[in-house]
Amino acid sequence: MSKIKPVTDVEWELINKENKRIAKAFLNQRQLSPKTLEQYESAVRIFFRWVYEYLDDVPLHKLKPRHGLEYQNYLIEEGLANGSVRFKRSVVSSMCGYVENFYDDLDEYKTFRNIYNKKVPNVSNVKAKEKVPLTIEEYELLCEKLEEQERWQMLAFLKFTYASGCRKSEVHQILKEVAEAEKVTDKEGNQKNYYLTGRVRTKGKGIKGNVRRLQFNNEAMTAIKKWLEVRGEDDCPYLFVRKDSSGNVFQLSTATFNYWCSVVFSEIIGRHMFVHLIRSTRATHLVVEEGKDIKSAQAILGHADSSTTEIYVVRDDSEDLDSAFD
Repeated sequence: MSKIKPVTDVEWELINKENKRIAKAFLNQRQLSPKTLEQYESAVRIFFRWVYEYLDDVPLHKLKPRHGLEYQNYLIEEGLANGSVRFKRSVVSSMCGYVENFYDDLDEYKTFRNIYNKKVPNVSNVKAKEKVPLTIEEYELLCEKLEEQERWQMLAFLKFTYASGCRKSEVHQILKEVAEAEKVTDKEGNQKNYYLTGRVRTKGKGIKGNVRRLQFNNEAMTAIKKWLEVRGEDDCPYLFVRKDSSGNVFQLSTATFNYWCSVVFSEIIGRHMFVHLIRSTRATHLVVEEGKDIKSAQAILGHADSSTTEIYVVRDDSEDLDSAFD
């Protein structure tokens, strides 16, 4: 699938001052997390570059719904996936809503309305890839092959991410001091069968977002300790790291996790895999394979509502279908 090239600083300098001023004010809102802010800024810049190239750089207040449709069609013609088109449209719509709310005291914006109204149909929300969680056999095969190949860091990542059901942005934050964690105990002092990490930032509004601690099991702890033993001593506090040619150690990027899954792990199991599939796999195994209540999976994944967790659980409905036609 295609990807529109980002707007360079040189290109951005060409955009009229009014549109740049609105973009800056919109992006300065504090409810956006750093990662979301980065994505929003890219989308806003791409939109105003399109306005510059196709609409003679007119100010935002002169745009109408037909222009919103034209921009959406442009994104589609560029070959973007539906999800990417929907996101870029959503950002522009959010910016227009911001302008409607806070710029109505300016004469030129008194009659301005969001260029994405009900008359401008959105693209369908079709998933590009079907979500098929790993089977227990596939997960065990991954663990077995990574151990055979002595890919200890990958094995620690896989087992920790699976056990905790976490997102890649969360595992990215884990510190190597997690290997010193002790098992959780209850009020009576009885030891439970899991550990807790330190506090990590998870999804949520604002720079701080929401914070939670991740649970993980003995199997993940063993893999973590093996990886740290092989890694040896260094000054980097993070658990998952890379070493440059000079021997300096740095925190791994989440892009590396993507690579491990899409290239290394996919080759082992013989089908496409991505990081978020591990999260869905954990939820599905808990509920479908182990027979645990959805609340258990909800607690692991950290969702506020179990209905969100249900989205991650993939069930085989073939027996239900068979019985419907008996």
